[in-house]
Amino acid sequence: MAELHPEDEKIVVLARSTRARTQAAEGAAVRDTDGRTYAAATVDLPSLKLTALQAAVAAAVSSGAEGLEAAAVVTEEPLVQGASVQAVRDLTPTAPILRADPTGTVQETVK
Repeated sequence: MAELHPEDEKIVVLARSTRARTQAAEGAAVRDTDGRTYAAATVDLPSLKLTALQAAVAAAVSSGAEGLEAAAVVTEEPLVQGASVQAVRDLTPTAPILRADPTGTVQETVK
């Protein structure tokens, strides 16, 4: 993979640290069109289940974000879950989604 832009590297680090801190299956972070960042982990409760990226998008939207510049998810899975991709696409159809492994190495960019 090509070297990441520093702002994209920042959201990968946020996603990775959120996942590590909570010991969740996934960690995610998004950057809105104003440059603000939001991080979240997988939510797995009996009454509420969200992917980490859905939770990060929800945090951004509930804080007034009108669009996203980029998103990142740190996961051991080989693909970004469809629900995660759709959450980002609902807000901004063209925002890139970086999928990184638990070490923070970006494995792919979903466009």
